[in-house]
Amino acid sequence: MLSIRVLVLGKIREPYLRQGLAEYIKRLTTLTHLDIAELPDEKLPERPAPAELTRIKELEGQRILQAVREREYVIALDIAGEQLSSQQFADKLAQLALMGRSNLAFVIGASCGLSDDVLRRADLRLSFGLLTYPHQLMRLILIEQIYRACKINRGEPYHK
Repeated sequence: MLSIRVLVLGKIREPYLRQGLAEYIKRLTTLTHLDIAELPDEKLPERPAPAELTRIKELEGQRILQAVREREYVIALDIAGEQLSSQQFADKLAQLALMGRSNLAFVIGASCGLSDDVLRRADLRLSFGLLTYPHQLMRLILIEQIYRACKINRGEPYHK
């Protein structure tokens, strides 16, 4: 069974997102071990200078890297990363489990994105397309796709 941690910056404030997450987390309890680790995010000034954005990304990146466990396979969500279909994503998770890489850490950055250090540490950079999503919504999308992948890998109808 996969052991999945989702490392995220900040907390979910919107009730509808919390409700959606709770539903998919409940569905996943029999399919995989899932833990969501919320790390503190930095306060973003209204109009930050480029140097300030870089500093914030680096601070948040250090926080993320401290939370990553040594043996985890790190998957960073990155708009410039590899794009996979739901079936390919499911296949990737199954392949990792077969290779003994069953401890996964998905990383979602805050509104500034992920630092270069985090992207270098990632074993896979995964893109959910060229669209930009709010990082809080991305958490729900990722959890739903993990659930979908688990259902695909079990041969159960959901993903159609």
